[in-house]
Amino acid sequence: MEENNQKRYLFRLRALFGIFCLCLVLFVFVLYDAQVLGYETYYRQSSSRIAVTETVEASRGIITDRNGKVLVSNRQIYTITFDPDELEEGEDENDAILRLIQLCEEQGVAWTDNLPITSTAPYTYTTSTAGGTQRSRFQAFLSQLGWSTKDLTEESPNPSLTAQAMEDAGLSHANVSAQELLEMLRDYYEIDPSLPLSEARKIIGVRYELSLRNLSNYYVAPYVFSEDVDAELIALLNDGQYAGVVVGTESVREYNTDYAAHLIGVIGSLDESDQDAFLALGYAQDDLVGKFGAELAFESYLRGTDGTRTITTNEDGKITGEVYTKEPQPGGTVALTIDIDLQEAVENALAATIQRMIEEDGYTARSGAAAVIQVGTGDLLAAASYPTYSLAAYRQNYNDIANQEGNPLFNRALSGQYPPGSTFKMITAVAGLETGSITPTTRITDRGVYRLYEYAGYTPACWIYRSYGTTHGTINVSQAIAQSCNYFFYEVGRLTGIEAINDYGAAFGIGQSTGIELPERTGILDGPEYRDSVGQLYVGGDLLQISIGQGATLATPVQLANYVATLVGGGDRYSVHLLKDVKTYDGSATIYTYEPEVVDTVEMSASTLEAVKEGMGYLVSDGMVSSYFRSCIVSAGAKTGSAQTGNSTDNGVFVCFAPFDDPEIAVALAVERGGSGSALASTAVEILNAYFDQEDIGIAVIPEDTLIP
Repeated sequence: MEENNQKRYLFRLRALFGIFCLCLVLFVFVLYDAQVLGYETYYRQSSSRIAVTETVEASRGIITDRNGKVLVSNRQIYTITFDPDELEEGEDENDAILRLIQLCEEQGVAWTDNLPITSTAPYTYTTSTAGGTQRSRFQAFLSQLGWSTKDLTEESPNPSLTAQAMEDAGLSHANVSAQELLEMLRDYYEIDPSLPLSEARKIIGVRYELSLRNLSNYYVAPYVFSEDVDAELIALLNDGQYAGVVVGTESVREYNTDYAAHLIGVIGSLDESDQDAFLALGYAQDDLVGKFGAELAFESYLRGTDGTRTITTNEDGKITGEVYTKEPQPGGTVALTIDIDLQEAVENALAATIQRMIEEDGYTARSGAAAVIQVGTGDLLAAASYPTYSLAAYRQNYNDIANQEGNPLFNRALSGQYPPGSTFKMITAVAGLETGSITPTTRITDRGVYRLYEYAGYTPACWIYRSYGTTHGTINVSQAIAQSCNYFFYEVGRLTGIEAINDYGAAFGIGQSTGIELPERTGILDGPEYRDSVGQLYVGGDLLQISIGQGATLATPVQLANYVATLVGGGDRYSVHLLKDVKTYDGSATIYTYEPEVVDTVEMSASTLEAVKEGMGYLVSDGMVSSYFRSCIVSAGAKTGSAQTGNSTDNGVFVCFAPFDDPEIAVALAVERGGSGSALASTAVEILNAYFDQEDIGIAVIPEDTLIP
């Protein structure tokens, strides 16, 4: 029995050893076959596999308002690129371009053509309106061809041929017409001479765009023939096997609002003015960056970090592997301080007011702006500029927008500079009260005409005297603010002096940067220092005009709103800001949170503040704007202002705050040729009512003549 077991054990051992030897022989054979017999075959297969490392674009961060409402997001679109390198041998580039154009025309699809010559006869240059970048590219193109070395400017925008180019084209004049230049380009691009010039012009436009990408020492973003095309066109392109066409996708900004265009901004390709700065930060030449507004100001937060992946394909082009070596990181979510619902209400109210004024007097060039700031934080809650535009139409209709009357691209809320008029009088009042020149009970008699400088022929009069031949009588500072008595503030200005008025004006932010993250103008604070800086003589009589907000003093609507917020907030002037916070794309972490910053403090006693606020309250309760404020759902204080323009109608300025006892917001409005500031009172009430919705306040102030439900 034991002997049989031993025999079975030896048999199994020999069998296992045999199998092992067989496997070893088989392994050696396969290895020999791969390394020796099949070397050439396997080497060719391995060489035919292509491994490509490509950049994976990171999604740009989204932009929201203060309440989390999405203002700007992203979406994927189809793009069409024409690439001559994709043409097969024997295929004609011009025929391929024309075939593609004809399909796009049938489908109503536009394509990129920035050749500065009109697309239809009679052909003329568009270099005078094309913009500096397009003009310089056209100039560089003609220079590289040796056809023109002339600098193309807005004043002299059309090319002039070199002697050699004239000879080659058979022309006897250097001032080549647009049609003559098109014929020269037809010959240069070897376009069929039997083709009508109207068809040749279409091909030339595409060939020109492709030529720009080959300019030596001159970067132009990659050419995309058409973008944001629909799936139907893509299907037609694939079915028709259009030569040279490459279909791709890209991420574009999706605008979820038609409001706040000047604040949000757009993205675009690098150009000559900014490419060096962005390239130094590690950007690639074909990257899209913020061009203005929040898109530019918060570029570092919105820009994601691109990833990389390696894709392997076989000799037939089939993808055999895809590995991410670095995951892309989307940009952060940027929350702005604005309330988009309030922004909408402000823009609509401002537009309706200006349209009404236009209908009344026919002055179509009228423009204006409005700003709303939160008291005690400097948060910019809304900033409107009129005329305005839609960001969704910006790229497609830029030239139309830029050439519209009133320059819609100009951000008047931050860069429009307006004389503050009588809205400056609160500064003069604070300066007079705090220096002891007057007290809240000081009474001054309005004598109609101020005669201190009569010896010099300067006799300014109060507005009521000029209009009605009467005076305001004997009044105190609160009454003077409510009635906007020029005579009272002429005298306060004289008693206080220009140095103190300038000091308080600067402390309130007039002529100073507001601190906002967007470009702005700082305005002007008129006085000896300013006059000296511009080479003008300051004389004593100038003090009178400065004291009532006239003279050379200028302020932006955002400055005016922040000045009022500083005043009713007790004297702390906060830096105005647009950025609320930044979170990671998934909201899991906060990257940045803005902390309110006090940049200056106006020392004011409680009695000074009470006297000034009382005057602003009188204007609303019993003054010339009281009829408008009957429909206001909260108590408020306000001040009107107007500035002479030399026209029949003055510029109108209006500032207000609410609620009266515990101010939350300050509002400023300025309208070119808007008349007296009181003409803007109803607009201000609309803005206040939009902010203080009755559902959001504890006890609403019931307007007069309103039925209680």
